[in-house]
Amino acid sequence: MHLPEPIIQIFMHFLPAFSTPSYRKMLWLVCGTLLARGRRTGSLALKMLGLDQTHNWPKYHNLLNRAKWSSLKVAALLLDLLVKTLLAPNAPVEVIIDETLERRWGPKIKKRGHWRDSLASSQGQNVTSSGLRWSVAALAVKLPWSRRVWALPFLSVLMTTPKVSQHLGRQHKTSTRHTIQMLKWLRHTLPKRAIKLIGDGAYSVIELGLACQKYQVSLIAPLRLDARLFEAAPERGASTKAPSGYPPRIVGQRLPNLTTIIAQATTQWQACQAVWYGGSCRQVELVTGTAWWYSTGLAPLALRWVIVRDPKGRLPTKAYFSTDLTQEALAIVQDFVKRWNTCVTFEEVRAHLGVETQRQWSDLAIERTTPALMGLFSLSCLFGLALYPAGKLPLHQTAWYAKTQASFSDVLAVVRRALWGNFNFKTSAASPELCLVPRAELERLI
Repeated sequence: MHLPEPIIQIFMHFLPAFSTPSYRKMLWLVCGTLLARGRRTGSLALKMLGLDQTHNWPKYHNLLNRAKWSSLKVAALLLDLLVKTLLAPNAPVEVIIDETLERRWGPKIKKRGHWRDSLASSQGQNVTSSGLRWSVAALAVKLPWSRRVWALPFLSVLMTTPKVSQHLGRQHKTSTRHTIQMLKWLRHTLPKRAIKLIGDGAYSVIELGLACQKYQVSLIAPLRLDARLFEAAPERGASTKAPSGYPPRIVGQRLPNLTTIIAQATTQWQACQAVWYGGSCRQVELVTGTAWWYSTGLAPLALRWVIVRDPKGRLPTKAYFSTDLTQEALAIVQDFVKRWNTCVTFEEVRAHLGVETQRQWSDLAIERTTPALMGLFSLSCLFGLALYPAGKLPLHQTAWYAKTQASFSDVLAVVRRALWGNFNFKTSAASPELCLVPRAELERLI
């Protein structure tokens, strides 16, 4: 099997993270995983490459459970490649952060816990499932074959429940602490780029917002309609000195709740056309302002809030905020809409890359396999773009569906076709159009 030159150039970017033997094993496992269907196990990847009769097959498994290489270094190389390939030099790096549950069972999986299953739960009922919870950071980019924004994962961090942390004898880290650590790594990896961090309600936390301000990152997240918002603290003068024994004020007068602003007839709404889900457009009405979000025991967080409502009343009225006070209200709403593309990514990696089907039970293998499959989603998009730089991917059409935009299944089909097409087959002397395929190869293709 010979790899196409565009794919080799992308693989070479990760050479500094591996030793020479590990790099070769990585190439085989990645190609076998892309070609495989069904469960993503090491043995199936070897079968797809015709290596199922190799006697030293355990060395490929050792790449995941024993070999010395850093997942963080691989993530940094992947992020650097994504940014250089898909973003303009001065464009901000928009990072979407979200959590997903990998349903797993087995007593040997030490970091397995019981988490709320968002797919099985509803507003009236919470369902918990056994598995591993991952905090995933993805790059939000526009790709030439689609109208919507794509979320390309580059970093996945395993989280544990308080009970599991106590059982392992480790200090428990909340989702906020994990995110702050990821934020430090992100700023260290991209020291000179403007960064936006986009999250859902779980990341609407004052502590995280203060950390974002410290590392010069803009945080965009939903804001509770009953959040405690204040004016700026008055400048200290002769008439504003605190009484004896009292600390100086850190915020000003309390502002009305956002629910009050929504209900007021004097509120001036601005009609706008926003880029909505799936790349469509939608008419919305906005009202915005600046305030200090404060909770006892923490420093106040300066933010710009924006309330968005549907003039037709079909969608609930919601509020969002950005720690960048200069960002426009419409831009805040459109940036937050990009967050929902992570749901598409999580569904695609389950349907086409076999997340939740791997069978490793070694701690090191578990902490490497799922992030590798998540990163393989981004790597496949880079492969597709390298094979078709103009972005005009061949789309599989049917009589009942005229497809105009490529999905991840089309990208994966293009990559698989490029990999399958580089196997060496003999041609017939009588008819050059015929390939002489050995029966073993035919069985593997079937």
